[in-house]
Amino acid sequence: MIEKNIYSCENTCPCKDHTVKPRLVVITGGPGAGKTAVLEIARKMFCERVAILPESASILFKGGFWRLASESGQKSIQRAIYHVQKELQTIFFEENKWTVGLCDRGTLDGLAYWPGQPEDYLRALGTTLQQELNQYYGVIHLRVPSLTNGYNRQNPVRTETAEVAAAIDGRIHEVWKSHPNYYQISSAATFADKINESIELMSTFLPECCQNHLQKGKL
Repeated sequence: MIEKNIYSCENTCPCKDHTVKPRLVVITGGPGAGKTAVLEIARKMFCERVAILPESASILFKGGFWRLASESGQKSIQRAIYHVQKELQTIFFEENKWTVGLCDRGTLDGLAYWPGQPEDYLRALGTTLQQELNQYYGVIHLRVPSLTNGYNRQNPVRTETAEVAAAIDGRIHEVWKSHPNYYQISSAATFADKINESIELMSTFLPECCQNHLQKGKL
């Protein structure tokens, strides 16, 4: 059973000395893939030098940002999500106290929700596909389970059906697949198996000093 990691980095840790270059890792996937739950486990397992960047869409929707089905409404929310994500990442680097940032989605996830051509999204935000990919050290894609294999709609922020979630998940794959460190985690027999596989993969993106202090064990 995984318990909270009480390890605290010591002064001699290379992370503390800022000799390890900070890195961002995207944890992505369609609605209901389990990103938030996996990141909560990571928060308990990994040391204080690992930051969990919250999902920008949830911040905005829970804060009352209009959620409209119109094209203008959809484009507005995706632009807002992008800018919130960028500012979270700016905080991560400028605070200079974390080595790894695990992002609940990345800036290119908006392409999977954008009601238009990919180039329109990138043009609207004044960026390019390569610029966005280059921000991230790695990408872990948690695939969405089918309705019969664990998909649920318990998160009130999520309104998509299983079929829509699967379609979004496919578009997310197309968005991120060209990243050199792109990995997929398929739905397992149990969600605990998926969590264990996800944590194991995430740990490979940590500096060696952080890996050495990980708690061992599985859910």
